[in-house]
Amino acid sequence: MTRRPYRLSARFVAAVREPGRYGDGRGSGGLSLLVKRTARGDLAKSWAQRIQVDGRARNLGLGVWPHVSLADARQKCVLNLVARSRGELVTGRERTVPTFAEAAETVIAIHATGWKHGGRSEMDWRWTLDNYAMPKLGQRPVDRISTADVMAVLLPIWNEKRVTARKVRQRIGAVMRWAVAQGYREDNPAGDAIGAALPKKGVRPRHLAALPYGNVAGAIATVRGSGADPATVLAFEFLVLTACRSGEVRGARWKEMDLEGREWRIPANRMKTGREHRVPLSTRALAVLGEAKALAGRSGLVFPSATGRKHSRAALSNLVRQLGIGAVPHGFRSSFRDWAAECTDAPREVCELALAHVNTNAVEAAYRRSDLFERRRELMEAWAVFLTGSAVS
Repeated sequence: MTRRPYRLSARFVAAVREPGRYGDGRGSGGLSLLVKRTARGDLAKSWAQRIQVDGRARNLGLGVWPHVSLADARQKCVLNLVARSRGELVTGRERTVPTFAEAAETVIAIHATGWKHGGRSEMDWRWTLDNYAMPKLGQRPVDRISTADVMAVLLPIWNEKRVTARKVRQRIGAVMRWAVAQGYREDNPAGDAIGAALPKKGVRPRHLAALPYGNVAGAIATVRGSGADPATVLAFEFLVLTACRSGEVRGARWKEMDLEGREWRIPANRMKTGREHRVPLSTRALAVLGEAKALAGRSGLVFPSATGRKHSRAALSNLVRQLGIGAVPHGFRSSFRDWAAECTDAPREVCELALAHVNTNAVEAAYRRSDLFERRRELMEAWAVFLTGSAVS
């Protein structure tokens, strides 16, 4: 057991593991460290100040350690004592506590500084919170939200929409951790306790529908013979040939294309990874671009919609669904990856780079400076030949 000092020290605060309340000694202004054990056995440490206001003892939360250090907590105590002497102290009961909706707006604004410009992160946060959390929690002050309240949000969707439910829990937790750091509460009701209470098993994750690679050429032929909007048809084939994501293809612009160099440079702000991605253009992909040239308008888009604007997210999905192809646009990336693994001797890293997947191994990523572009060019040309050959046979 860590020896308890007369006054708290930074070393003691970091080392203490025995649950309890540890005072900072006389002259501290009522500061104490609260040490609690969570449902998972972890330790949670927070600061509180016992102070007399208008003849009544009040406990003021000062935030959690290590977000609030011992020095910070002592400074807060001094400021509260000064404010009390001036009659300006706002206690926990008198303090205006933000609602969950108000706190969520603050948290989103904080996170937004690190999100990719033009990305969907903010929209996704708002959609999950607005649809699932706000109806039950939106108007509640953050210090009045219990684990039971969070359970009431998650249980109806936990088994049927596990991925969505986890996002909702994570985002509620982010708001609650902000509230803890601000001293509005001492715990996170979406944390360990609720993790132990929620069911462990649920529906199996559903993978995006994809075709066996042997059927992909037939899908291209079906789309080409459908009589659909020509730009949409070309965008679909280009998506398959390049193994790119739908948004990358729908937003493709002519200024990104180097036809002589047979290369497509997708800027970082349009990539999921936030990094520029070079795509080698096969002979067949160049032919598709040649057809698209005849449809080019003034927008600069390679595959503009009938209105001259970028196709909607649903454009390609609706096309393949209406034709009964049995796959979603993103699934053709899986078809390509299966073909590359089973029908070529291309190394794994070449296949992964062709899909613009980021290497999660920090050591490997540090030593691999090349994007293996020429190796990928050979792979994408072989993919195009496979598709055109399959269509003929």
